[in-house]
Parts: sequence; structure tokens; C-alpha cells
Amino acid sequence: MSADAPDSGRQKWLALGAAGVTVVLWASAFVSIRSAGEAYSPGALTLGRLLAAVLALGAVCLVRRVGWPSRAAWPWIAASGFLWFGVYNVALNWGEQEVDAGTAAMLVNIAPLLVALIGGRMLGEGLPRTLVAGMGLSFLGAVVVGVSMSGDGDASALGVLLCLVAAVTYAAGVVLQKPALGHAGPLQVVTFSALVGLVAALPFSGALVSEIADAPASATLNMIYLGLFPTALAFTTWAYALARTTAGRMSATTYVVPALVVLMSWVLLGEVPGLFGLLGGALCLAGVAVSRYRPRTEAVPAPAPADAAVAARDAGQPGEVGQPAR
Repeated sequence: MSADAPDSGRQKWLALGAAGVTVVLWASAFVSIRSAGEAYSPGALTLGRLLAAVLALGAVCLVRRVGWPSRAAWPWIAASGFLWFGVYNVALNWGEQEVDAGTAAMLVNIAPLLVALIGGRMLGEGLPRTLVAGMGLSFLGAVVVGVSMSGDGDASALGVLLCLVAAVTYAAGVVLQKPALGHAGPLQVVTFSALVGLVAALPFSGALVSEIADAPASATLNMIYLGLFPTALAFTTWAYALARTTAGRMSATTYVVPALVVLMSWVLLGEVPGLFGLLGGALCLAGVAVSRYRPRTEAVPAPAPADAAVAARDAGQPGEVGQPAR
């Protein structure tokens, strides 16, 4: 017991650090998507982003000699890759062109609530009171941030529908990725999920080839950035952390993103946040803190077989992924 406690604490902090890397990079993605989206259509931007991600992840897999995922992992990887890496990216890119940033943020932030509800039933994670209360508080904060970010309130019915599609496919992708991590390492799951998304986006090849010739260098660099950091790196650290906690608690962590977007807009774009922006950001952070709080009397569930496999893999078996290098 005494030998296991320090290692357990170390794993907890590593997972928390990995989640932190993810939310920071995903927050930065909102700025890059808006910039690259001025020169690239939604499908072309998705394909270019995934192409950069797959090339980077594939190189890392070759260096680390990471092999193919097991047959048991493939159904989950294929489904998650198609929905989360493929459909979600196209819907989000397109939706952000049809609605203002505030409306998009509010609609997409339905996803963590869906993850908690679906994960509680499909994965048997349950719905702890602290998780429900924290997510409700964070969602309220996301709504406040969204209202503060909204311009003239321009939002088309198509844009609203696309943002809802993005939210649903994001939630489904998270829930489907959790079982995959029981049969494969984080790097394997992310690399081959991105590959599935890339194949799904191949119909947009013609658009990418024609648009990249006319796009300014800044837009293309933003597209490459989206592939290398918010996709390749952030999804790997996300998978690492998701393998060590419930899908509901992990998704609740993403409510830090609206608060970070407010801060980044302030620092990088000189957009001084108003009172509502600051209040909404504070509510998001408070909600995440509540959702991750575990009373000392709360029983810690025994590791599932899938989690045990992940722990064994990270202990140092050849060809598997341990700590993230994001």
C-alpha cells in the first residue's frame, strides 16, 4: 500500500497535467479556426488539419515503434475517428462560419453534458452529485461567456444545426474512445482515429488543392498549427488522461476552455473582457473544480479490466505508450 500510494498520486498529477495541456491547446484552436476559415472551406480545413496531424503522429509512431492496435480496439477507433475527427471537425468549421462565436460556444458546450449522461449509462460511470452540480455551474458560465462574446446575434438555422451536430458527434466520439483505450495505448488510439478521419475527409481533396494555392501563408500556417498541436498533441494528452478517469469527469474539464478563450482574447487580441465575460469565466472554473471534487467518504471504484490493461501497458511493455510528451 505504501509503495502504491506515491505512484497513484504521481499518475493523478500526470493525468491532470495532460488534461491541462489539452484544454489550453483546444482553447487556442478557436482562434486558429476563425483565422484559417477565412481562406479554407470547412471540408478542406478538416482535411488539411488531419493530414498534418497524421504525418506528425505517424512519425512519432515510427520512432517509438508503436504497432497497429489490437483487433478488439478497431471498432471503437473506427467509430470514434469517423465521428469525432471527421464529422465533428467539418460541422464545427462550417458552423463557426454561420453563427457568431458566442452562439457556437454555447451550443458546442452541450457536449460535456451529453458525455456525462451517455457515459453514465453506457460505461456504467454513474452521475455523482458533484459532477452534476459542477457541470451545471460550468454550463451556466459557458452561456454567460457566449452572451458576452455574441456580436449582433446573427445565427442561421443551418449554423445552429451544424453546431448541434458538432456537439453530438463530439460526445459520441468521447464515449466511444473510452473502450478503445482499454485495448490500445493513447498514441495508437489517437493516430489511427485521426487516420480514419483523414480517410473520411478525402472527398474534400480537390477543394484543399485548389484553395491552398490562393490561401495566404498565415491561413495555411494556422491550418498546420491546428493539425500539430490542437489535434496531434492535444488529442494524445486527452486520451492519456481519459484512460485514467471517467469520461464524464474528463469532459467536465473542457469547461475551462471558455475561460481560457476570454483570457487569450484579452492577451493576444487586446480584447478587454467585460463584466459578463469575467463572470462567466469564473463560473466555468468554479464548476470544473466542483465537478472534480471527490469527498473523502466517496468510495473509489475498483479499476476496470480496461484500466488495468492501460496500467500494465504504461508499466513499460514494448511498443506501447506511457507518459505523454505533448
